[in-house]
Amino acid sequence: MNVMLNNPVLYVVDYPALNAVEVIDKRRGRGGLFRDEAARRLRRELVSVAQNATEMHDFESWIAEYGSLMNQPAIYH
Repeated sequence: MNVMLNNPVLYVVDYPALNAVEVIDKRRGRGGLFRDEAARRLRRELVSVAQNATEMHDFESWIAEYGSLMNQPAIYH
């Protein structure tokens, strides 16, 4: 398990052994688990966004494209 990103908008954890990425949208309190090709694509896009982001809005715009797939409520312990 590797935390890839933790900012005011997103919490992203990579599970390399499972070829999966978990994404939590902190603003909506929703998340999703992406596996296989979807996880690989998400990793590539996240690296690109992180390298080019100049403000939090860049992360908000990017994750909005995944909004309909992130339908699991995030439960904080």
